[in-house]
Amino acid sequence: MSRVAKIGRVEVGEGRPVAVMGIINVSPESFHKSSVRRTPEEVSEAAVRMVEEGADVIDVGGMSSAPYLDTTVPEEVESERVRMAIRAVRDAVDVPISLDTYRVRPALEGLRLGVEAINDVYGLAHLEAILKEIADSGVSLVLMARDVREGDVIEGIRSRLRSAMRKALSAGIGEERIVLDPGVGFHREHESLKWYQVDVEILRRLGELRDLARPLLVGCSMKSFIGKLTGRQATDERIFGSIASEAVAVLSGADVIRTHNPRLTLDAVRVASAVIGRPAKPLMV
Repeated sequence: MSRVAKIGRVEVGEGRPVAVMGIINVSPESFHKSSVRRTPEEVSEAAVRMVEEGADVIDVGGMSSAPYLDTTVPEEVESERVRMAIRAVRDAVDVPISLDTYRVRPALEGLRLGVEAINDVYGLAHLEAILKEIADSGVSLVLMARDVREGDVIEGIRSRLRSAMRKALSAGIGEERIVLDPGVGFHREHESLKWYQVDVEILRRLGELRDLARPLLVGCSMKSFIGKLTGRQATDERIFGSIASEAVAVLSGADVIRTHNPRLTLDAVRVASAVIGRPAKPLMV
């Protein structure tokens, strides 16, 4: 099995430059308040800027998935938000759009509007009812592991990712459409490790997940473990910790970095890629 896949039109994985996925939140409940875009104009401006800064994919989210916050909104509200955002991004730039959702109604809305990937933080646990529609649409999937609570962290993540992959493959979704996410920030109740220690363990041992033979996506941007390690409680003050963690992720084997800051992230990706002899995207001049 080749460790290469596509996120929409973008090929990612072994032997390819590390891809950058830019985050656009349209959820006021987001943990990173300054990242929220509330109007089509704000979304379009953010998308254009991110693509100019090197983003290969834009990831749109209409409801925060932070596991330590109560951020649930009705599916109708999430659907309305992502409808606005997808249209605004689609009209502004020509890169694949990924939809960050785990719920049926928003996912169907995204498929209707032509998103090229579904980024599911529950690894298809809540989308089983529409797996046929997902398979028939041809979209890519980012499948995340979460809630490892006991035993070896990486073994638990591997088990969850394998289960999600089996579900996707059984539905007729080809392996070339699957990217895996170990879930930095989403393992909050481990029996023997503090939650931020789990995130450090994931970054340190990320390369052990290469045996799953799928490209690995990592999202560290502005997350709470960085605040815990650095003492920076304001999310806007976590940028340097974010960049450091993203560089470590690339050194450990990440193939895609999901970020609020494509320009700075791409600098870190280029330096880390050079250290390990991985190809990088050409400089934009």
